[in-house]
Amino acid sequence: AGQAASWVLLSAFDYKTEKYVIAKNKKVGVLYRLIQLTLLGYIIGWVFVMKKGYQESDESIQSSVITKVKGVLLTNTSGTGPRLWGPEDYVIPQQGEAVLFITTNFLETPNQRLGYCAESFKVLDGRCRENGDCPEGEAVVAGNGVKTGRCLKKDRNSTGTCEIYGWCPIERSHRPDVPLLGRTESFTIYIKNFIRFPKFHFSKSNVLETATDTYLKTCLYDEVAHPYCPIFGLRDIVRRAGYDFQDMALLGGSIGILIEWHCDLDKGYSECHPRYTFTRLDVNATPNSVSSGYNFRYARYFKNAAGETHRTLLKVYGIRFDILVHGKAGKFNIIPTIINLGSGLALMGAGSFFCDMVLLYMMKKSTLYRERKFEKDNKYVLQTHIQNHEAAHRSGQVFSLPPSVCVCVCVCVCVFTSVYVVFHFTDGLNCGIKKVSLRFGPDGPEFDMPVLDHGPAGRSSYDPELAFCQK
Repeated sequence: AGQAASWVLLSAFDYKTEKYVIAKNKKVGVLYRLIQLTLLGYIIGWVFVMKKGYQESDESIQSSVITKVKGVLLTNTSGTGPRLWGPEDYVIPQQGEAVLFITTNFLETPNQRLGYCAESFKVLDGRCRENGDCPEGEAVVAGNGVKTGRCLKKDRNSTGTCEIYGWCPIERSHRPDVPLLGRTESFTIYIKNFIRFPKFHFSKSNVLETATDTYLKTCLYDEVAHPYCPIFGLRDIVRRAGYDFQDMALLGGSIGILIEWHCDLDKGYSECHPRYTFTRLDVNATPNSVSSGYNFRYARYFKNAAGETHRTLLKVYGIRFDILVHGKAGKFNIIPTIINLGSGLALMGAGSFFCDMVLLYMMKKSTLYRERKFEKDNKYVLQTHIQNHEAAHRSGQVFSLPPSVCVCVCVCVCVFTSVYVVFHFTDGLNCGIKKVSLRFGPDGPEFDMPVLDHGPAGRSSYDPELAFCQK
């Protein structure tokens, strides 16, 4: 019993290796090496060189953007006369955020006050033929005020507009043909960006680290000469996006400024640089679409000498700048290196698998190769195994146990090792070999005991792949 337990325990630690057959086929050999070289190039070139598979990465970038626009200009319109525009007038909002709007054109309606006037004929809900079309107290849809109940028209047969109570006179509808603030193209925008990668405790900004401000007062951004000068001309930004500033300034638009930080921290602090990309975001598939451009309205309120409230309504067109920040940092770490290296070595086995398929199923001599690869014991080898096992049994190296003991021992082995076991039942005249397979199903353990071989009376029949049998 002690020897049986020892044999069962040691068999759990047996190791089986594959059998290799050398095929003297130059075509398959060349194919195998080409596949290996291709996979090796993929692992080294793409995984480790291009994608830096040996690094741990951090894409959760933390960012702060501060903007400042500089430049002044003078306009002189018939409605308001000469007017000086500074950043506090044409930049919205003024506090310098990651999204800002710069006015390039405007339509002004000065000196409005609350009162009664005719609705615009362009407003469909404001048109009328009689007073009944203008119910009192009803707001004009997409209009400028509330209906008073009167229909104002030139004659009895014409179509007029409803009288409204609102800010009068109503907004002017004539838009200038040229951008009134077109000279803003010479203005500059200062974009200061601070970033941090929390996993690596790494921080940096896109501003040159200098103790004096002389550099920032004289520089303009250039990819080669001044990569750490975050001051951009508005004309250059629109040009880098592929458009003309004056064409865009007439109706407005939206420009995206993308700041990308791709930092290889293995190379050091000085090798982490910002990269800028400029693109127009409000592009339409149809040229001159009614949805093109960017505009909105706002008003400035004041009181006259009599204490009456007035306002100046401004419909402004301009360019909206959206500053986006993306980034990724990487640093060497042994764990991703081992994972990617192990995955690459496992992938190298695909060459052997593919060449095996070629030899087994696509070559003229595939039958011969299958016979060599999946070899079976012949009669001579079989008898040799029988003699060896019988000699081992006579010398006491191998022993037999009653079937009941075998069942108990092998059930324990199946439970802890999940392998199939082989029982030998002998009766002095006949030799029967049975393979007992134990599996656990939903109804409990199940045994499968097909008879593998049963020799004639007085002879031993044996399968060396299973075990031995004594006469």
